[in-house]
Amino acid sequence: MTGPALLLGVSFASHRTLMATTSRSHRSPRGKRRWSKHVMETSDALDLPHGMFSQTDPAAIARSLKTSAEHSKRRKSSPFRSAMSMLNFFINRAGKQLSAPQRKHLEAAKDELRALFGRPRRRKVRRRRHA
Repeated sequence: MTGPALLLGVSFASHRTLMATTSRSHRSPRGKRRWSKHVMETSDALDLPHGMFSQTDPAAIARSLKTSAEHSKRRKSSPFRSAMSMLNFFINRAGKQLSAPQRKHLEAAKDELRALFGRPRRRKVRRRRHA
């Protein structure tokens, strides 16, 4: 016996069974692991209209975020920070599920949001091609 099996005083086969049951026991069933949905619904961030992030017009997304941020009584930070935070949260949580065109719209909405709040737009970074 070596490693954790030695420490537990069990055989390797028993150790694998023990580890398999203990490592999964803390997880909830697959359908219930929606903490990001819970955050969107209950956090002290913003009250957002349903389907706002599925719009294709970056300016409309930014205007909606700005309006929600300025009218929200639940936010703890400045309207700009709350709006940008919610937009980043949505982009990050969507991950690979987000289509390339929709990601492009949401990234453009960040610049629109900066402009609406009088902040400088983000500089476009040109990527160098390696020869």
